[in-house]
Amino acid sequence: MMYGLAGAYLVATSTGLLLALHWHHRFNYQLSAQMMVDVAVYSFLTLLAGGVSSGLSVLLLVSLAAASLVGRGRLVLFYAAMATLGILLTQSYGIASRGFDSSTIVQAGLISAGFFATAILARLLGQRVMANEDLARRRGEALDNQILISQRVVERMQDGVLIVTPGGALSRSNPVARSMLGLADDGSGIELAERAPKLASALQAWGRENGAETLQFTGADGRELRARFERTASSHGEVLVFLDDIGRIKERAQQLKLASLGRLTASIAHEIRNPLSAIGHAGELLREERRGEMQDRLLRILNDNVTRLDRIVRDILELGRQNRAEPELLRLDEFCAGFVEHFVAAENLSPGIVVLEARPQNLCFDRSHLHQVLWNLVSNALRHSSKGPGAVRIELGRPVAEGRVELHVIDDGPGVPENVREQIFEPFFTTHTLGTGLGLFIARELCATNGASLELAPSDAGARFVVAGRNDTCLLPEPNGALAAN
Repeated sequence: MMYGLAGAYLVATSTGLLLALHWHHRFNYQLSAQMMVDVAVYSFLTLLAGGVSSGLSVLLLVSLAAASLVGRGRLVLFYAAMATLGILLTQSYGIASRGFDSSTIVQAGLISAGFFATAILARLLGQRVMANEDLARRRGEALDNQILISQRVVERMQDGVLIVTPGGALSRSNPVARSMLGLADDGSGIELAERAPKLASALQAWGRENGAETLQFTGADGRELRARFERTASSHGEVLVFLDDIGRIKERAQQLKLASLGRLTASIAHEIRNPLSAIGHAGELLREERRGEMQDRLLRILNDNVTRLDRIVRDILELGRQNRAEPELLRLDEFCAGFVEHFVAAENLSPGIVVLEARPQNLCFDRSHLHQVLWNLVSNALRHSSKGPGAVRIELGRPVAEGRVELHVIDDGPGVPENVREQIFEPFFTTHTLGTGLGLFIARELCATNGASLELAPSDAGARFVVAGRNDTCLLPEPNGALAAN
């Protein structure tokens, strides 16, 4: 009979195992059923073997401990109670009907107490294990998230970052560093000496503590770069190399200088505008009186200079308003047609001096900003042109790339000399006696505010300024230099 009971128990246990592996629903019901089978089988085996003195009842401790480790809540005490009832009833039955020693009931009670102690201790241990497992899982997730965030931050940094092993091999790099050094991939395993020998030599000298902490060298694309070295606390002893673009640093410094200059000049402009208006008004009153030719000539000089100063003040005040853009998708051909009509009427020009060559196009731009950009560009072109028929041309061609369109403003003048091409967009730089030096600077800044660009393009004759912007989705620069949809 014991062999038959053992075989049946084997079948029941195998069935429970298969259910646990392939059917994960109602786990507590499966565990409870398996535990009841264990209690029934071990109790019956204990009865057949002669009671608790045979030692088979102790095997229930193993099943009870395993069930308590994975059991939930009060079920653990339920399993201990079931085992206790099974052993006590079996032993009582053996004493009553099979002549077991009556003193063995005390041994059965001690074993039952052991059931409860084992269940409670195993449950406490299981709770601690599950808590530690949950803590380890949450910490692992937090570490993974932190690694992803750190990788994202490094990738989006505007400075280049290299991780170099003590042997001089590249371990990791961000896209900016790869662009600076001309790496096609992430550069893992490449020797730094192969890509930047000067940088590798400086890093080795710095590692021996007899070299400088910074180095200036020329990158793969000809940019002037500055490298800074910093040790890490990693077990492998990697070194961090930070690459800075000297040109970008200079550009940022210039922007800060221009911002300070703009605030200063705007403050001065506000103070100048009121007395300037008074001077202009006084000149108008003097012009109404009958005076000689000399007085008229002096009044014309006064009026011309007041007009010029007022234009300078307006341009300076406009510097503080260029960051407020409300872009919209404009029909560029219709907008330029209306602009040409208004410009010709305002400047009293003959028809045909400013010519528009356009086809239907869209451009995402602030309406007032685009009007000012075109006014500055066309006024500048007209000032340097022959002022004959077709002297200034506004051209709109086909889109140059997906989502991009260009607007060209061309004049038939002498063009921009090579020695000043890099300076024409600087504030207060002008080659004309009547210019303020702010028109092109303001035009470029307004283009940048609207997510577009303004460049001086090569031209066989005259000057060609190109405004390039989007013709599908309105994008604006974010504070960090990226583009955001509006």
